[in-house]
Amino acid sequence: MIRKIDKIIPSVEVMEGAGVKVRRTIASHQLDHLDPFLLLDHFFSDDPNDYIAGFPMHPHRGIETVTYMLAGKVTHKDSLGNVGSIYGGDVQWMTAGSGIMHEEMPESVDGRMEGFQLWVNLPAKLKMTQPKFQEVPADSIPIISRENGVKIKLVSGTVDKTVGAVTEIAAQPLYCDVYIPENSSFQLDIPRGHAVFVYTFEDGCKFGEVELENHSLAVFADGDSIEATTSG
Repeated sequence: MIRKIDKIIPSVEVMEGAGVKVRRTIASHQLDHLDPFLLLDHFFSDDPNDYIAGFPMHPHRGIETVTYMLAGKVTHKDSLGNVGSIYGGDVQWMTAGSGIMHEEMPESVDGRMEGFQLWVNLPAKLKMTQPKFQEVPADSIPIISRENGVKIKLVSGTVDKTVGAVTEIAAQPLYCDVYIPENSSFQLDIPRGHAVFVYTFEDGCKFGEVELENHSLAVFADGDSIEATTSG
């Protein structure tokens, strides 16, 4: 059974950190959370004043934070002694566990800065686990190319017998960046009982007869798969 859209959440602009403009869907007034996902922010701007203040040192506990960059740079520093930077296409996956302090400072590269941050809840038995940190470079993230031109960048999970770059994650999420050409379609099998959402960030697409506009999030009802189509 193809999953149908249960609700659509347009993103809303909020200020985070020391003054960073983000577009939020999960953890907004329209959608408190989507178990086990606690927050989804999309940050993008060609004006440094919208992000240069960054996210100075702050605590996390009992969750995992996932930062996926499309363009620009984010420099990370934390209380474990980790220091590093991620660029367009890179992923940073941090398990806060029993507690960690960290900061994230965004910068532009060639005038662009864009990415996402997703928060994933840890199950009760792992809330006090040892904190850890993974930086995953873009060239280690597999890209699946289908015959119809669809390209799937697979951060975590398994698609078409390919395993994503990030493993050993408690929630075992499937995290994909999917490109669908014009006048084409995309289908993905997903086990029943899993929470499923899609966020559009370049153009909209249709799921059945429902149009999902750009910068919007769709939450899906239960089923066996999702199917998206695009027009010209």
